[in-house]
Amino acid sequence: MPRQCDICQRARAIIRRPKTGQRICKECFFHVFETEVHHTIVDGRLFSPGDRVGIGASGGKDSTVLAYVMKTLNERYSYGLELFLLSVDEGIAGYRDDSLETVKRNKEQYGLPLMIVSYEQLYGWSMDSIVEAVGRKNNCTFCGVFRRQALDRGALMLDLDHIVTGHNADDVAETILMNLLRGDIPRLGRCTEITTAGDGYMGRSKPFKYAYEKEIVMYAYLKRLDYFSTECTYSPNAYRGYARQFLKDLESVRPSAIIDIIHSGEAIKVSEEVQAQKPSSCERCGYISSNAVCKACALLEGLERGIPKLGISRSAKHFERQAVEPVHFERLREKAHEMRRRRMCGDSNPCTTTSCDDSCHGTTCACTTDDDGAGGCH
Repeated sequence: MPRQCDICQRARAIIRRPKTGQRICKECFFHVFETEVHHTIVDGRLFSPGDRVGIGASGGKDSTVLAYVMKTLNERYSYGLELFLLSVDEGIAGYRDDSLETVKRNKEQYGLPLMIVSYEQLYGWSMDSIVEAVGRKNNCTFCGVFRRQALDRGALMLDLDHIVTGHNADDVAETILMNLLRGDIPRLGRCTEITTAGDGYMGRSKPFKYAYEKEIVMYAYLKRLDYFSTECTYSPNAYRGYARQFLKDLESVRPSAIIDIIHSGEAIKVSEEVQAQKPSSCERCGYISSNAVCKACALLEGLERGIPKLGISRSAKHFERQAVEPVHFERLREKAHEMRRRRMCGDSNPCTTTSCDDSCHGTTCACTTDDDGAGGCH
């Protein structure tokens, strides 16, 4: 005899939640999944009405479900957000080009604007050319560093207030394990935060922090969402893969292991004796960095000098190519600030002055120029 839903006691249960052990029906599953994400957003105070929020979209299950749920919750609970899809093209033939086609379909399905930035455009190197230079052992280091900065660059081009990514509970638990195994205390203290500073200009958050990967997959399947499911060509040798397998083994014995690890990570307090480096700005590109030169610039220099492994293997092949100087972040911030000023002043009377008070909010803004040439919104 089919078991009834533990919540509504009417419909047939089709899923057993790994986090709670509840057996629930399809409609109740949709409700509890979306409601839990809503509570994560509200409890974490992730957004403010009027925020421009970019959804990191890769075409995979996590980002596709995130885009669908963010649009649904924004309309259901009147968050008042302006949503965008922001994608990074790493330049992986047969993988990223195919997944971006899914993102383009999502753009039409959800009615959200889309921006795509590429490694080739920003750095002059695609992941295919980087892997040709460094091999498959260290390539994920390059990709992770470049992708994080590329998202922030794209966000500034769109003048976003916030970026959300599809990192789920499994991802967070894996990161905790990786930092613990590496003894990386500063990152261990930060990796459980639901919101972190991007380049210092905007926030970056994880609305799926407490959502299990299994439930995200089930949600995408039951909603019949359009997503890309092929694994990255270069990821099998990634260090994270070993942490993921260990976590899956733990979950098979104790289904609550994922959320238990997250709560344990949240409870860790880093001693005051551990002095964390204060972030500053990269002297080359202006990106937030703990060192004089950020990791992205250091990696890019190694590629351009023909020592892509940064001295580990000086016999690495040298690639003759045109070096690309990434646009300085200060210029991007200035452009974003100008766009924000124009937005605050309203589309009908955009403010182009440099002394506009951003508090005008465009409601009764009239941009004027004084006799001395100074302008402002009044």
